[in-house]
Amino acid sequence: MAFQKSSHTFTKIHLKALHTNNFKILFTLSFTVFINMLSFAQDIPKNGITIDRSVKDSIVVSTDSLLLPKASEKAQDSTFKDSIKPKKELLEHTVKYHAVDYTKFNQKEHKLYLYNEATIDYGDMNIAAGSITIDYTKNTVYAKGITDSIGGYTQKPVFTQGANVVEPDSIIFNTETKKALIYNSKTEQGDGTIIASITKKENDSVYFLKNAKYTTAENLEDPEYYIRLLKAKIVPGKKIVTGAAGLYIYDIPTPVWLPFSFFPQSEKQTSGIIIPSFGEQNNRGYFLQNGGYYLAISDYVDLALLGDYYTNGSYGFRTESTYAKRYKFRGNFSFRYENLINSERGFPDYSKSTIYNIRWSHSQDGKSNPNSRFSASVNLGSSTYYKTSVNQINTGSFLNNTLSSSVSYSKTFQGELSPNISLTATHSQNTNTQQINMTLPTFQGSLGRIYPFASKTGTKKGIIQNINLQYSVRGENRINTTDSLFFKKEMFNDAKAGFQHTIPLTTNFKLFKYFSISASSSFNEVWTFKTIEKSYDAVTKKPIIEDVNGFDAFRTYNFSTSLGTTVYGMFNFEKEGEDTKIKAIRHIIRPSISYNINPAFDKYYETAEVVNADGLTSAELDAIYNNTNLEYNRFEQGIFGGPGKNFSSSMGISVSNNLEAKVRDKDSTATEAKKIMLLNNLNFSTSYNFAGDSLQWSPVRMSGSTQLFNNKMSVNFGATLDPYALDNNNTRINKFNIDNGGSLFRLTTANLTTSWSLSSDKGGKKGKKDDENINSPEDYLPKDLDYANQQFGKEEKDKEEEDEEKKPSEYYNYKIPWNLRIAYALNYSNNRRENQISSHSLMFSGDIKLSDKWSIGASSGYDLKNAGFTYTQLRFERDLMSWRMNFSWVPFSSRSSWNFFIGIKSSILKDLKYEKRNQPDIQL
Repeated sequence: MAFQKSSHTFTKIHLKALHTNNFKILFTLSFTVFINMLSFAQDIPKNGITIDRSVKDSIVVSTDSLLLPKASEKAQDSTFKDSIKPKKELLEHTVKYHAVDYTKFNQKEHKLYLYNEATIDYGDMNIAAGSITIDYTKNTVYAKGITDSIGGYTQKPVFTQGANVVEPDSIIFNTETKKALIYNSKTEQGDGTIIASITKKENDSVYFLKNAKYTTAENLEDPEYYIRLLKAKIVPGKKIVTGAAGLYIYDIPTPVWLPFSFFPQSEKQTSGIIIPSFGEQNNRGYFLQNGGYYLAISDYVDLALLGDYYTNGSYGFRTESTYAKRYKFRGNFSFRYENLINSERGFPDYSKSTIYNIRWSHSQDGKSNPNSRFSASVNLGSSTYYKTSVNQINTGSFLNNTLSSSVSYSKTFQGELSPNISLTATHSQNTNTQQINMTLPTFQGSLGRIYPFASKTGTKKGIIQNINLQYSVRGENRINTTDSLFFKKEMFNDAKAGFQHTIPLTTNFKLFKYFSISASSSFNEVWTFKTIEKSYDAVTKKPIIEDVNGFDAFRTYNFSTSLGTTVYGMFNFEKEGEDTKIKAIRHIIRPSISYNINPAFDKYYETAEVVNADGLTSAELDAIYNNTNLEYNRFEQGIFGGPGKNFSSSMGISVSNNLEAKVRDKDSTATEAKKIMLLNNLNFSTSYNFAGDSLQWSPVRMSGSTQLFNNKMSVNFGATLDPYALDNNNTRINKFNIDNGGSLFRLTTANLTTSWSLSSDKGGKKGKKDDENINSPEDYLPKDLDYANQQFGKEEKDKEEEDEEKKPSEYYNYKIPWNLRIAYALNYSNNRRENQISSHSLMFSGDIKLSDKWSIGASSGYDLKNAGFTYTQLRFERDLMSWRMNFSWVPFSSRSSWNFFIGIKSSILKDLKYEKRNQPDIQL
């Protein structure tokens, strides 16, 4: 036989034709023993033995005709049927093996040797190593690496079975019992890695370890920490159960030892205990926060039950649930409740209060049902919840002064008119005034636009073909209440309900090619279920209002039209043969004039009856009617208001401006000029009432915005200019301010807001767009202090490979990453000659990364009007590779405190931590 370097999947051995039958039988029987020993590399069919080897000098033997009797012999031999049950075949799967240098079989030792990049595949098992030896007498496979004088010990074995991967120095595997001894192995289990000196594989689901290390460190050769396990049992994908276990930091033992430990390794969600955080507060004693139990209800929904307890008797609990169904919807729900006790019973500052908060978020996948949609965003509860809550998870929301909610469902029906309906429940809560406004619910329905005169083919042209009408209906049940009556039956006492039907009729067309004209008329009908009846008490000299329950309605209509155009102006500064910095400036003006008519609906108005007037003379009664406004309409307190009494004929004027420039690009390779925005918008608007007797002009309102410093700074400004003067009582009079010895306009209000975002990145961060709130609380509010409950994950690595020559030295960081966000706000008020700045503030927030491991940050602000700092927070963070250290400090204010935390990033060991907090002092 001959051996050659090749890849083998199975083996056939061929013998050339031999003429002696006895020799054929003897050779076959003896070789069958050899075949069984070599069966690790064979595939045995039922009707005989078939083995294949790819060698040049092949020998052919066919055992089909040698071992089995002929058909004629079967009929003569009555003992052909063997009553002994055949043995189970040695191998259940085909064995595939490969080696780069050689594959050698030693017949004397009954061993198969594979050398250099050797691999063996058997079922779901794979072994790859530098050297593999198969012993057929003991049914064992021994795999190890290769030792050379240059690379040392290389090609260490990699044992893979199913989803389990083991990387030892060497391994002995028994093919019959499927047991194994593994030396110096590294095995990934969940988020961590187990490094064991000796591992015994009992079966496919149980491993026993001795002198093992469990760590989540990335550097397995020199882990910064590990948990030493004297003995351990592993059930892959389920759990790790250990004996005595101790924490080591850089191979230095710590006093932290446990008699036993348990590491869940389930790939699915599993229920379990949530370890609480321990701390102390000055006015509530020691506490345990955010401890409880996690319930993995199903693959679609879970539930966490958490609680807090303080030694002075205060307590709280939270329920949090997350649910999701792929391609359908996802959301989360939480309920938080706290029962707080301040001071001690018998002291004057003793108090007891309960607060709660409900949050719900739901979103629907747009592909699940394109014609209907359901969404929810709920945040409601006690107005004082975020201000008085003592749980650290609410620190970042301390400055919130509004709570809002919205739950909506909408559906569009198929058809030519595309009917659409929606139901919405809204909630708005001011935590300062404790006023709550709700709509339970708001119903809206509409039909698509109808063009009665449009042609069925082609585009719509002209005033007639563009005539269209639409129908919409809106119904509301509005509730105004307070925090003390929330979720009580009294909150519905003053509820208002009604419907509003609207049918607009509009058209539009071009005039003289450059002007766009639109005209519209609208019919409105309002239904209400409660009106009022007003009377005047002559004794108390106060109006008396009584509710009248029952259906009632009123109808109104109006007409409006508008004319607009766009004017483009270009100012060229570039001269032939000269390379000027500013090439051109373009000015876009969009003037618009509108006219509106609102008829007088005085038929809905009536005079209040004077009661308790028996003792009054006719002169006194006439004085009441002449000096008191007794006229009212019964719909004035309705949800949609009442009809107007006075005729209105007004004209509106507005002008919008936009400025752009073309400048020379700093990039010399650019072929075109660079466009920059000088002024995003500058708008002026006012109106004139032709039917008014006085004060016919409304104030001129001005607003504008721009971006500076390569779009890093956003600037928004506005002002209100009143053309009328004030009298000595600071009341507007029907006299122009310029005629009263003043200027053309009085500046009544003004505002200026800016936002500047800077960073060390090239180009910096762009400023926010006009429609974004530059004073967004998310940018400047303090961060969450509950580090223990944060899920620390591995940072995403940059996928792009950097040029090695451009990388800075490991010992010198030539660039310190940083970012800074600044917001400035100024408001001026002069409506009644106050001439004062109503608010003036500066807010800032930033972070500096001193090194790859150290970063600091701060969030604060300064009230320039009241000369004081706003809520301030300082942050320090240290990345300790597998650990993270955080320190947060609120140096002053009524909630001054600090929090120190150090813990492991991995979620499986997040309870291995140390946290120390200093809560706010008692405020007397």
